[in-house]
Amino acid sequence: MLDLVAFDFDVALVNPQGKEIDRSRNSVQYLIEDLRQEITLEMVAIPGGTFLMGTPNTEEGWSPTQNPQHLVTIKPFFMGKYPVTQAQWQAVATLPEIKQFLNPDPSTIKEANLPVEQISWYDAIEFCDRLSKYSGRKYRLPSEAEWEYACRSGTQTPFHFGETCTTDLANYSGIDWEYMGKICSRGSYGAGPKGSDRRETTPVGYFQVANRCGLYDMHGNVREWCADFWHDNYQDAPTDGTVWTTDGDSNKRVLRGGSWNTGPRNCRSAFRAKFDANASLYDIGFRVAFF
Repeated sequence: MLDLVAFDFDVALVNPQGKEIDRSRNSVQYLIEDLRQEITLEMVAIPGGTFLMGTPNTEEGWSPTQNPQHLVTIKPFFMGKYPVTQAQWQAVATLPEIKQFLNPDPSTIKEANLPVEQISWYDAIEFCDRLSKYSGRKYRLPSEAEWEYACRSGTQTPFHFGETCTTDLANYSGIDWEYMGKICSRGSYGAGPKGSDRRETTPVGYFQVANRCGLYDMHGNVREWCADFWHDNYQDAPTDGTVWTTDGDSNKRVLRGGSWNTGPRNCRSAFRAKFDANASLYDIGFRVAFF
C-alpha cells in the first residue's frame, strides 16, 4: 500500500493576449520518496483517462511530426512533480552503478534546486535503474504519450495555461531571435506578449503555478527525455500509452517541453523533438515516472 499525502497548488489560466484571467486552487495526492542525504523526490499520482494526442494543423507551430491526432488511453501512473534536480541527481549518482558511470555534477548552471542538465538519454536510464534498485519501485522515463497526457492535464489548448504562455509563468526565451536578417524564433506566441530571456534555468517550481495534475515546469526550463524511439509521425502509434519501440530510430529519442533556450512554440504541449540518445546538452534534463 502506497503512503500518499495530499498537496494544494495554484493553477493559472490566461486569455489569448497572455493576461491572467483566473487562478484557482487544486489538490492532488503524491508520494514522497526518501533519497539519501535528507533529499526527497515527490511523485504525483496521475489518474488514468483518454485524450487526443497531437495537434491540428491550424495550431501555430504545428508540424507533420505532431500528426495524425489519435485517441490514447492512459493507465494511472506516477510522475515527478518537477524535473529531476541537481540535488536529487547527486544523491542517486552515489548509489551503486548498474550499467554505467554517472557524473555526480554534470550541470553547467549549478545550484541544488535547479534542474539537472547535460544529461544523455542513457544517463537518465541509469538514474532510473539505480533509483529502482534503491527504492524497490520500477522507476523509468515516461512514454511520450504519458508525458503529453500529463502535460495537457485535460486541456486541448497549445499550453495548459491556455491559448498562449508568458515568461511570468514559464522559463523560455521571450525575445525574437534573428539569423541573417530573418526571425528564426519568435518570443511571443499567438496574440501573447514577448517577455524575458533569462538565459539560464530557474529553480524547479519557481513560478509557483502547476497544471491541473499538480506538475510544475512542463513548459520550458529544461527539455525532458521520454522513453520512446523517435518516429517521424504518429502513424501506427500505440493507443494504450505504452512506450513505442517498434520501428522508428532507436539512436534518436524523444524530447518534450522546450527549455529556457527555446521560443514558446517549442514549449507547447504537442511539440516534440529528437536528439541522439548518447548526447547531452545544456538544456536537456528529465523527470521520472512509475506505475
